[in-house]
Amino acid sequence: MYSDAFSILFVGFLIVTVLVRLWLTTRHIRHVLAHRSAVPAQFAEKIPLAAHQKAADYTVAKSKLGLIMLLVNAAVLIGFTLLGGLQWLSVTILDITGPGMAHQIGLIAAFAVISGIIELPVEYYTQFVLEARFGFNKMSLGLFIADRVKGILLGAAIGFPLIWVILTLMEKSGDLWWLYAWLVWTGFQLLMLVLYPTVIAPMFNKFTPLDDDSLRARIENLMKRVGFASKGLFVMDGSKRSAHGNAYFSGFGSAKRIVFFDTLLSRLAPQEIEAVLAHELGHFKLKHILKRIVVMFAVSLAFLALLGFLKNQVWFYTGLGVVPMMGASNDAMALILFMLVLPVFTFLLSPLTSISSRKHEFEADAFAAKHSNAQDLVSALVKLYEDNASTLTPDPLHSAFYDSHPPATVRINKLLAA
Repeated sequence: MYSDAFSILFVGFLIVTVLVRLWLTTRHIRHVLAHRSAVPAQFAEKIPLAAHQKAADYTVAKSKLGLIMLLVNAAVLIGFTLLGGLQWLSVTILDITGPGMAHQIGLIAAFAVISGIIELPVEYYTQFVLEARFGFNKMSLGLFIADRVKGILLGAAIGFPLIWVILTLMEKSGDLWWLYAWLVWTGFQLLMLVLYPTVIAPMFNKFTPLDDDSLRARIENLMKRVGFASKGLFVMDGSKRSAHGNAYFSGFGSAKRIVFFDTLLSRLAPQEIEAVLAHELGHFKLKHILKRIVVMFAVSLAFLALLGFLKNQVWFYTGLGVVPMMGASNDAMALILFMLVLPVFTFLLSPLTSISSRKHEFEADAFAAKHSNAQDLVSALVKLYEDNASTLTPDPLHSAFYDSHPPATVRINKLLAA
């Protein structure tokens, strides 16, 4: 009874999620195309019509690919769950390994491999067809393959020990396993904040100290004004993969470092770079990063507590097309099922995250306007919108639902008003 009800609930939420996402994306495509023929008046003297139309075409192309992937991913999800894909995979791995930890880790590894194989053609098409069509791809096939191989090896080296610890806690630490697992997960995330900028990121990109003395002095003066301490200023060779530009700071505690894409430095004037960095520093000084980390940890605790309940419910498995094993652990299966279906049940909450993120962006813009020049940030944003082919005319409802940053016109109007 509960199993059938949960199956119906899952299918219902999946249908709603797919239909809402289809509706939002088709709205977005129509809205962008309807405004393709003219640059918004606010940007008419700053962005050429050809660049505006390129941004519209790029947005539409990405959105259409997203529509295809939405349907493909929904079909894959149904295949893994209600059509018995995970059940077959579990039985197949069990025949090879027998019950125990080898079966648990083998099931997760096999699921990860199959998911990666499904995603690989999309990643290839995105990089070498879509991005190349609009002049953004700078990556060679060799680098594409090398990145994937490095990612697999790094994921295995980090992921398998973490999975083993979590599965061991699930099996041996009683009803409060989810609390202990959350403590491990929290510690792991904090460790990654320290290791990523100094150990992991350099495996994929080259980071060199900023050698422009004038720009360095300008940036160091900004950091002094706002009270930000960094372990260094670095330039990342982003141009070997993409023509997109960005700047960010990463790390935690004493490992904080500021990173500029080389593509960004080649396009913006020094005062514009300072304004962009002031925005990024605003996120730190206004404790946006800390707030996001705290929210992430709180949400993960709630979800792990929910999983702690669900993993002992037979209907959770059978309602998703899996027959739980009797007398053996189903923990790996519970983890996979939970990861697969959670986005279906939480999708309609997405605007809450977007609202919070856009609020932080406005606050960081205001911080940048206070500690640098608002007009410099505006001119930098206009260049970045043009260089990254970001549409100036997103559908308002689509933007409110998905976008972590405010629409260009709204954001710049608020900056100019400041």
